[in-house]
Amino acid sequence: MKVLMVCLGNICRSPLAHGILAYKAPHNWRIDSAGTSGWHQGERPDTRSIITAKGRGIAIDEQRSRPFEIEDFDRFDVIFAMDSSNFSNLTRIAPNAESAAKVKLIMNEIYPNENRQVPDPYTGGQNGFEKVFDMLDLAVDEFLKNNTNG
Repeated sequence: MKVLMVCLGNICRSPLAHGILAYKAPHNWRIDSAGTSGWHQGERPDTRSIITAKGRGIAIDEQRSRPFEIEDFDRFDVIFAMDSSNFSNLTRIAPNAESAAKVKLIMNEIYPNENRQVPDPYTGGQNGFEKVFDMLDLAVDEFLKNNTNG
C-alpha cells in the first residue's frame, strides 16, 4: 500500500499524519506527505509538530516539505487530504476520474461521508497540534483496521 498525506504547506498536519501512519503501518507500506503549495519546500516540519509527535514516541524531524506533483497520482494508492480546500485542489488537478477517486478526506475514515476537516494548527498554540495529532491518530487507526489483516 502506498499512501500520501496532503495539507497546504506540508509542515503541520500532513507530517503528523505521515509520521503516525509510518509508525503504525506494515513495514512494506510506502508513506509520504506533500503540500498543495510549495511555500515550505525543503523545510522540516513545524517545531510544534515535531514536539507533539516526539511526545508520543514518533520521530518526524527527518521529514522535509515537498509540493504535491501530478505524478503522485500514479505513485500512490490513496491520497489523504486534511481539509476540503486541499481535497478540492487535488481533485481539480487530477488528470482523470481514476486519479481523482484516490483523493479522500482523512476524517471520513472515522466519520464516513461527514467531510469533517482537520483544522490547521499553524496560527495557534501547542494545544492545537495535540488536538490534530489525536484526530489523525484515530483516523489512521480506522484506516489500518480496514486495510490490514490485523
